Amino acid sequence: MQKILKLSFIAMLIFALAACNKPVKDQAEKDTEKESEATTQEEVAIEPEEGASLILWDNGGAEGEWANYVAGEFTKKYNIPVEVQEVAHTDAAAKLKVDGPAGLGADVFHAPHDHVGNLVTSGLVYENMFADQYKQDFMDAAISGTSYTTDGESKLYGYPLAIETYALYYNKDLVSKPAETWDEIFAQSKEFMKDSTKDNRKFGIMYEPGNFYFAHAFFGGYGGYIFGDNNTNPADLGVNNEGAIESAKFVSKLHNELLPLKVEDITGDVISTFFNEGKLLYRISGPWDIKNHQDAGVNFGIAPLPKLENGETPASFSGIKAYYVNSYSKYPKAATLLAQFATSKEMLEKRFEMTGQVPPHNGLLDSDAIKADEYAMAFLEQAKSAIPMPNIPEMQSVWGPMGVAYTTIWNDNTDPKAAFDAARSQIEDAIATQSK
Repeated sequence: MQKILKLSFIAMLIFALAACNKPVKDQAEKDTEKESEATTQEEVAIEPEEGASLILWDNGGAEGEWANYVAGEFTKKYNIPVEVQEVAHTDAAAKLKVDGPAGLGADVFHAPHDHVGNLVTSGLVYENMFADQYKQDFMDAAISGTSYTTDGESKLYGYPLAIETYALYYNKDLVSKPAETWDEIFAQSKEFMKDSTKDNRKFGIMYEPGNFYFAHAFFGGYGGYIFGDNNTNPADLGVNNEGAIESAKFVSKLHNELLPLKVEDITGDVISTFFNEGKLLYRISGPWDIKNHQDAGVNFGIAPLPKLENGETPASFSGIKAYYVNSYSKYPKAATLLAQFATSKEMLEKRFEMTGQVPPHNGLLDSDAIKADEYAMAFLEQAKSAIPMPNIPEMQSVWGPMGVAYTTIWNDNTDPKAAFDAARSQIEDAIATQSK
C-alpha cells in the first residue's frame, strides 16, 4: 500500500509539473521565454488536499521560534493550519519509526542528514520531487548530504535548512592574525607555551583528538576516505589507506609537540575553560560554541582551518540540517508545499536572522546579512572544503572503531597501520553483522 501511495503521489506531482510547462505556441510566449525560465519549481502550484492540517517537528529555542514563524506565514498564505511540536532533530528519525506507521508522526520533520540512509531504507520519507531546481538553488554539499543512492541512482530526499561545520577559533587578544598554515600554528604555539607552568598551563591549540568527527579534518585532508564512490559504497573501505596513515603521523606530531595530554583529558568542557580563561590561542569547534565564548567575554575570531603541510585545507565534516516529508502523511501534497515554503529563499533568510545558522541556498551566500557576519563567513568558507558525513546506514559502524584508532595512536603511540587495520576489521565485521 505504501508503494502504491508513493507512486500515486509522484504521478500527481509529475502531472502538475507537466501541466505547468506547456510548449511555447506563439510569439508572445517566445517573448517571455526568459521570464518563464526564471520561474523556479518552488513557484509551481501544488494543490493541497482539501481539509489538510499539518504537524511540523522541529527543535526548541531559536529554531523552534523560526518554525512557528514559518507555520504562521504558511497558514496565512495557504489557509492550512500547522501545529509545531518540539522534537529534537536528532530524535526525530527514531520517533518516526514508531509514530509514522501508526499515523501519529509529523507530516514534515527536521533531521540531520546522516539519518537519511536509515529513513530511506525504512520507507519513511518521500523523495524531493523538485530535485532539479534544488540542485540549482543549493550548495552541492547540501544536495549530496540529503540524497541517497539505491541501485546506482542518487535521489534527493531533503529540503535543506542549514549547513554547519567546524573551523578555527582564535583569541584576538593573543593572536593578531589567525594562522593560515599549520607551520604557523606550531611556531605560534611554541612561543606562547614558553612560560607555561604546572600551575598555569597554556596551550597553543586544542581539539578533541579521539573524536573521529574532528579527526576527519586531517584524515580527509591527507587523502583518507571512508567509503568509495563519494561515501556511498560500503564495499570499498579506505579507512586504512596511505592518507589515513599520513594523518596519524600528523596528529602524533601535534600530541608530542603541542598537546601532551591524554585524550580523556581533552574534553569539550576543558577546551572551553582554557579558551575562556585566555590560556589557549586556538581551538577547533563549530558554531555551537559561539555563545559560550561570547558569554565569557572572550574577544575571539573564527577562520578556516589552516592548510596542511601538503597544501590542502583540512577536510572537516559538515552536517546538513533539512526538512523531510513523512511518507505516512495523510496530506502529502500539503506537506510537500510546507517543506518547499520553509526552504524558500525568503524563509531561509529569516531563519539566518533568527538562528544565525548558515543557509546553504546559493541565492543567499552573497546576501548583505551573511557578508556582515564574520563568524558565518568563516564557517561558510570552511564549508567549501568540508565533506558531508556519510549518510548510509553502514556509517554507524565507523564512528567507534575510528575513534578508538585515533585514541590509541594519540595515547599509546600505536603504529598507525596496525591501528587502522584493526579499525577496518572491526568495521567490516560490524557491517556484515548489520546486513544479516
